[in-house]
Amino acid sequence: MRKTARWTAGGATLAFALLGSTAGVAYGAPASLYAPSALVLTTAHGESATTGPEHAVVLTCAPGATGTHPDSEGACAALAQVKGEFGSLAEISRGQPRFCTREYNPVTVTARGVWQGMRVNYEHTFANECVKNTEGAAVFAF
Repeated sequence: MRKTARWTAGGATLAFALLGSTAGVAYGAPASLYAPSALVLTTAHGESATTGPEHAVVLTCAPGATGTHPDSEGACAALAQVKGEFGSLAEISRGQPRFCTREYNPVTVTARGVWQGMRVNYEHTFANECVKNTEGAAVFAF
């Protein structure tokens, strides 16, 4: 019985020592439950983004829709609908009436940053501004 009492007392002492050694240690804020989603979106006239952006906006989707994008909630919802696959944004507008001219005045868009923790480096050229606004959904309508 005496060995048990000493072991219990020793175990309690060890437990208090361990607790005491972590008391007062400052821990950083807990990690976010959301994977980061922050993008810089640009548009430029021409067949590539090398001509330099004419417009640029910031879009942050997690944990909430914010940024300089004029419709950040709509853009984040569109990206969530296609699971971040920028090439699939045109599927959102499929079946909706589209009244764009057939003129060729190319507009190139880019998306760079992070979507749900995954690195994004996207570039696409649309035939004209109307097609960009239709097939790019709310994401590239700025």
